[in-house]
Amino acid sequence: MTMNAVGAFVFALAAAPAVAIILIVVIHRPRAAEALNLVASIISLVSVFAILLLVPDTKVLFWGEYIIIDGLGTWSILCAAIVYFLASIYAIGYMRLLGEEDRLYRFYAMFAGFALSTLVGPMMNNAGLYWIAIELTTLISTFLVAFEREAESIEAAWKYIIIVSAGISLALLGTVLFYWSGTFILGPSYDMTWETIEHIAPRLNPPLVSLAFLLVLIGYGTKVGLAPMHTWLPDAHSEGPAPVSALLSGALLNTAMIGIVRYLMVADAAGIGSLAHGTLLALGGFSLLVAALFIVRQKGLKRLMAYSSVEHMGVIALGFGFGGPLGIAGALYHMLNHSLNKSAMFFGAGSIMRAYGTKRITAIRGVLRNLPVLGGLWLAGAVAITGAPPFALFLSELSIIRAGLAKANYVLVVLMAGLLIVIFVGFLNHFKAMYFDNGTVPERKVAPVSTWCLAPVWLALVPLLVMGLWWPQALWDHFQTIAHALTVMSPAEVAR
Repeated sequence: MTMNAVGAFVFALAAAPAVAIILIVVIHRPRAAEALNLVASIISLVSVFAILLLVPDTKVLFWGEYIIIDGLGTWSILCAAIVYFLASIYAIGYMRLLGEEDRLYRFYAMFAGFALSTLVGPMMNNAGLYWIAIELTTLISTFLVAFEREAESIEAAWKYIIIVSAGISLALLGTVLFYWSGTFILGPSYDMTWETIEHIAPRLNPPLVSLAFLLVLIGYGTKVGLAPMHTWLPDAHSEGPAPVSALLSGALLNTAMIGIVRYLMVADAAGIGSLAHGTLLALGGFSLLVAALFIVRQKGLKRLMAYSSVEHMGVIALGFGFGGPLGIAGALYHMLNHSLNKSAMFFGAGSIMRAYGTKRITAIRGVLRNLPVLGGLWLAGAVAITGAPPFALFLSELSIIRAGLAKANYVLVVLMAGLLIVIFVGFLNHFKAMYFDNGTVPERKVAPVSTWCLAPVWLALVPLLVMGLWWPQALWDHFQTIAHALTVMSPAEVAR
């Protein structure tokens, strides 16, 4: 009975946005599109919570084993569903400001489609189907990035699809090499499930599987936004509508990271864990360095948030790269914390940009005076996104640092801590200017912010504060179960 209930919720999770897309296109009205998209996001979020309550620590397969519900995938789906819900609320207030009533139903149809792709991607139990789901996220989100039809947004969309498609092509090549390496053991045709690849990994050819993993890491790392493959991210995140930016940062990046982690398990089983973890750690550390350099000198408001996403994906990569109970728990906690926090930051940035009529940081002054409620919330979010206490990102980053110390990776831990301090100072220095430096910027009348735009910021920041003061034991136990499932002994360890 429980499995039937789980199957029903898995179906509802995907069916809600799919049905919403059809109804939005048929009804063709902007207010109906808003409502349908919001209802779909609520159903998806409730379904994920129900799945977590019914099977919190169990791997379940559905529909011919093409669908997998496990701790890692469900956690990513939870992050995506939360961001989808928050962004759907915010979109109602934000999108009405664009004056695109005739095209608004198209936005919501694509928005629900984008959310659907991030929700079903982590469910794919076949490496090839997972690749298709990730490619689908690219195709749908490209149109959302270019929705406002300005020169900058169209250029960002082209840059996005070209760079990410090149990266995903490398991931496809890596997937094909993984499949080919398996044919020497299982024959020319077999089901390329994650369990199958992991099971045969100890018998795979080490040079071939090493090449395949590196291709997959670079390919999906491009989608994650790890440096130096990150160049699409600042443009796409900064030029798309704010609800899209939140979904790109808080949902899509996690969905792509799941693929890297699943292949990391295969690499561990194949005995190339040192290469795999070392490369992931190198990319994570380099992402922090690049983010620090660009955050300090940034001029554009949403680009500042975008480079913060590069930073936090680097932090998550370090967590999974360090591994162990602390590293994996910290990375998983950071995925949720970043999804909540970055959503609030993009919501605030979108509202500030519309209120002030500019994207330039130097033209935004007196935020707290002109918009006291939103300004106070956004400033709290800025403190939180830099990893400062008492917010939850402090706990997740601290856990990852502890994981690095436990692995005796002192150089990288010192580098990580130093760069996080630089980012803290650089990021908040921009907010100091926007809040407390009047300079020569003339006073201007600032448009008020609607409740639709304020409510999701509250809904994102309050849990961040609560989880920063209290890490629930149930969450820690859940993370430990996932960490145990992700810990694979190499052939050498098995022999010992």
